[in-house]
Amino acid sequence: MESLPAKLLEPLRDVLDADGLLTSPGECLVYGYDNSKRQGMPIAVALPRSHAQALAVMQLCAEHRLPLVARGRGTNTTGASVPPDGALVLSFERMDRILRIDAANRLAVVEAGVLNGALQQAVAAQGFFWAPDPTSAPYSTVGGNLACNAGGPRTVKYGASRDNVMALRAIDGLGREFRCGSETSKGSVGYDLVRLLVGSEGTLALITEATLRLTPLPEARRSLRALYADVAAATAAVARVMAQPVAPCALEFMDGEALQLVRARGADLPSAAGALLLIDVDAQRAGLDDACRAVADAARGEGLLELRAAQDAAETETLWAARKALSPALRSIAPMKINEDVVVPVSRLPELIAGVGELGRAHAIPIVCFGHAGNGNIHVNLMYDPANAAQASAAPHCLDAVFELVLRLGGTLSGEHGIGLAKRAWMSRALDPVALELMRAVKSRFDPHGLLNPGKLLPDPPGRA
Repeated sequence: MESLPAKLLEPLRDVLDADGLLTSPGECLVYGYDNSKRQGMPIAVALPRSHAQALAVMQLCAEHRLPLVARGRGTNTTGASVPPDGALVLSFERMDRILRIDAANRLAVVEAGVLNGALQQAVAAQGFFWAPDPTSAPYSTVGGNLACNAGGPRTVKYGASRDNVMALRAIDGLGREFRCGSETSKGSVGYDLVRLLVGSEGTLALITEATLRLTPLPEARRSLRALYADVAAATAAVARVMAQPVAPCALEFMDGEALQLVRARGADLPSAAGALLLIDVDAQRAGLDDACRAVADAARGEGLLELRAAQDAAETETLWAARKALSPALRSIAPMKINEDVVVPVSRLPELIAGVGELGRAHAIPIVCFGHAGNGNIHVNLMYDPANAAQASAAPHCLDAVFELVLRLGGTLSGEHGIGLAKRAWMSRALDPVALELMRAVKSRFDPHGLLNPGKLLPDPPGRA
């Protein structure tokens, strides 16, 4: 492990709290990995408690050309928060204050290290929620959610992180602090730097504070479970549901492989079912029955085996039990999974699911598909045993073929997980070359020395290794 240069050690200690700089290998090791299971080793870890401390750290890194990787709680699955050799990690875990909840203007101002789940609890007490609800909400930070434009089931109706941020406070790669956006519900002044920074994976600036758009909690909500004979019938139903005026607040899909897994764990599902949709509808109490009726009518069609509506909270839990049992059940197929979150237009879902099934059979790799069908965002899980030489060799080729299929269907590489290290090599094929050139130019203006999260998101320019 490289050591922090002596010329930086004392200045960093001076700007941070007494316990705000970690340098021992044992302490630094735990900040070197994320949920991608990739491992790096930071040269040191800075733990600021305020914007002013984060600014001072970035200014020192800029002065001494020290690479810096921002980190929330490491829930990312693409390696976006894994540091390269010689980089400093700046963890926002101690910047966890909810600074203000403004009910009159439907907004909250928070530091980057606030946990999504803690925010939801605080704003719910005043009758609101923040739309992004990733599975990792109890232990992922708002800053991390913004870094990869996190979503979750509610995205289909309420949008992802990018759609629910009003303003940001940030620090660029030269150590310059700035604010962008406003607390107004409308604005048309200059370039939209807020939407640019959200999803940039810490490669443009450090987000230290965010002003978030809040949504009033609905009065009522009801869950529907629709079982279909096969995937084609279920994905056709998704298109019908999304084409009618009542937007569901969640529309989740599980394929036949997923259903087999949860049946084995005791889920009450008929053997004839080859696909499942879980649909949540929310509305004012007086309009909930009509809204559910409209969605249910759209869900009905050829191949429907059963359509069931929950009548109370306990039955809602029963209907969602299969979905919640899925992730643990995946471990019974194989010890390793490649979990991708590709997106295609909703009308192309039948082709995506059918094509992925063919690729799995061709490469002898079991593939389980589930996810946020309402916006075409499907989690494609390639399951394999690394001890099986044939499967270990076939898995990367199968993944390449999945990405090729997605792009051919007019889709994109990620809906909410981001790019990080895992999908960086595919960016040149996923993006228009002029658009990619412009992105590199934007990066060079925010971070001319390439210090912020180097080696992530954008691929190297042609001719550079």
